[in-house]
Amino acid sequence: MTPIRRRGLKVAGITLLPIALLLALPATALADEHAPVGVSDETQFILNTFAFLIWGALVMWMCAGFTMLESGAVRTKNASMICLKNIGIYSIAGLAYYFIGYNLMYVDVGDVVGSFQFLYGPSDAELGLLDGAVEHVGEVVGNGYAVMSDWFFQMVFVATAASIVSGAIAERIKMWAFFLFTLILTAFIYPIVGSWYWGGGWLAEQGFVDFAGSTIVHSTGGWAALAGVLIIGPRLGKYRKNGTVKPTPPSNVLVVTLGVLILWLGWFGFNGGSQLALGSAADAVAMSNILVNTNLAAAAGVVAALVVSRPIFGRMDLFAGLNGALAGLVSITAAPDITEHWWSVIIGAIGGVICTVAIKGLEKLKIDDVVGAIPAHLVCGIWGTLAASIAGGANFGTQLIGVLAIGAFTFIASLIVWKLMDMAMGLRVGAEAERLGQDTAELGMETYPEFVLMPEEFDD
Repeated sequence: MTPIRRRGLKVAGITLLPIALLLALPATALADEHAPVGVSDETQFILNTFAFLIWGALVMWMCAGFTMLESGAVRTKNASMICLKNIGIYSIAGLAYYFIGYNLMYVDVGDVVGSFQFLYGPSDAELGLLDGAVEHVGEVVGNGYAVMSDWFFQMVFVATAASIVSGAIAERIKMWAFFLFTLILTAFIYPIVGSWYWGGGWLAEQGFVDFAGSTIVHSTGGWAALAGVLIIGPRLGKYRKNGTVKPTPPSNVLVVTLGVLILWLGWFGFNGGSQLALGSAADAVAMSNILVNTNLAAAAGVVAALVVSRPIFGRMDLFAGLNGALAGLVSITAAPDITEHWWSVIIGAIGGVICTVAIKGLEKLKIDDVVGAIPAHLVCGIWGTLAASIAGGANFGTQLIGVLAIGAFTFIASLIVWKLMDMAMGLRVGAEAERLGQDTAELGMETYPEFVLMPEEFDD
């Protein structure tokens, strides 16, 4: 199977696909159980296009998951800002990817980056078909899917990468500074990285494997988040003068849990849609394996994280368990198409353990990641990409080269952008605004106006 996602002609289908296939069978095939099963080219085109749109819509719903997760993880005085940031992320990502990003990632890609085509849109044949020129049907169907359905499916992935950054640097970054970085990340940094593999660039030629984006999506977002956290610094009072860490537990555990479950659901579209095929029995089996492996890895991540949370944190930690689910999901994303289900359990469990250890490690290093995005997405993204060489048939050396190349480019580019922005416009809100909360200081509103917020104590 070609690694170039845009060029794949077969796309993941929908729940009703078996019925559609049955209706499309020739009468002779129904009469002979040994006759080959198939569908017409136009039927396949319709199913492929519809599948792109359905799976893309499910991945888009992950934005709601990130919003719930982050707004529940921050203190109540910053929850409204998180809601605004996340709907802003999706909007900015969509515009940036339409005008710039998709072109760099998929249009006439060389070894490093694609070209620019202003106002990317439907093909000439599709436009002719819409105008009633039925003679274009054959050319349109021959493409395998509607051109813009592919754009939509790819766009929701870039929005996911940008959402990873939001939670890590929450509660102290200026709104417009964050939106500007989101624009640069989705228009340039992520598309360049994606072109190296999914666009058919040099990593694809090397044989790199990253089925749905453990590195291309999740580690890219994690590296960008790490660079931002290092430049912007920790929240006021997070690390006390005596060296202890001020606990900042989730303000709304119910909302955080809901967010994780929404992300878990969306991941079936994230990994399942990346199969890019459900037109044969083999494709159906592969799709089934992908969804089962995705679910098993997440479940194993939860259990493993809960088991190790007691010796690491001294208690059974719910937040560790929730992050364990995301850790398992990120870990399996590089190779969810493996056929041995027990491998997905092992990969997910190890992801849950290393995520929990990394959360504690960041505290020791005084790196303030509000939601644990760096351990879950960066650390487990690296682990999942390397694990593809254990269970997914990838070459370890090639996987390592991909991890290092993408990590170096994304981190250095992000670090430069964050630093230049800090020098030009400043990244942090003022100390008084941070103490008061961004909801009131920047938005002039409160998320829970009926609650009485007690002032926090600071020793800085």
